[in-house]
Amino acid sequence: MTNQSEKCRVFRKLHESGLFMIPNPWDRGSARLLESLGFPALATTSSGMAWSLGMTDNHVPLDQALDRIEEIASAVDVPVNADFEGGFAIDPVDVASNVTRCVATGVAGLSIEDSTGDTGNPLFDFALSVERIRAARRAIDASGVDVLLTGRSEGFIAGRPDLAETIRRLVAYAEAGADCLYAPGIRTESDIAAVVNAVAPRPVNALVYSDFTTVADMARVGVRRISVGGALARAAWTGFLSSAQEIIDAGTFTGLAKTVGSGDLQRRFK
Repeated sequence: MTNQSEKCRVFRKLHESGLFMIPNPWDRGSARLLESLGFPALATTSSGMAWSLGMTDNHVPLDQALDRIEEIASAVDVPVNADFEGGFAIDPVDVASNVTRCVATGVAGLSIEDSTGDTGNPLFDFALSVERIRAARRAIDASGVDVLLTGRSEGFIAGRPDLAETIRRLVAYAEAGADCLYAPGIRTESDIAAVVNAVAPRPVNALVYSDFTTVADMARVGVRRISVGGALARAAWTGFLSSAQEIIDAGTFTGLAKTVGSGDLQRRFK
């Protein structure tokens, strides 16, 4: 499946019923391994990407992020959704311009979030946030490529865990043209179900970054898509740091004995 339009068609079809997993690679290799395991779609992770470049999340420059998104999208045959952060701009006009560039990377979907990075005022003003989604929608429509737009409200991970306000924003984003809605950081089934019901029939993405739920539980409350954000990247760094720390602290190498064999990895990348 190399045609972007076909990937977009498949990606939209995945959102129409049931629940699917969309794990988050951070580079070409992690994308290819996840595809080989049978996942039907993938989504980039801004944090995982940043850490792999020796940076902190939300500090990768636009051009570098676009290069990595294109690298991942071109590495696999399954649809890829871009974690496009806040559109790498504040003004809706600039968001639209950057979204146009992201569509050109070959992705089947992209997300726009409403966090500012300012702890004192962590979310963009409501009206501006809605207009930013509307601008992204216009840019996608003008591209002629049926890329799926996800609207994200970040209150639960940005210091404003207000369910009513999160739902108000997600409903407005749906009305502004978002095809899928996403509020990372919500953990309780009742809150997730409230989001699902509020934006229905639009599909909802749930972020699962630890063991607080299961796929079956999320399916039961009506979630259509589960992503893991930077959690797989954290899992990889956990093994790396644990083994390296053992070497420098204890002078032993037991952590290395638990790793995947090089032969297995060679076969997977062949």
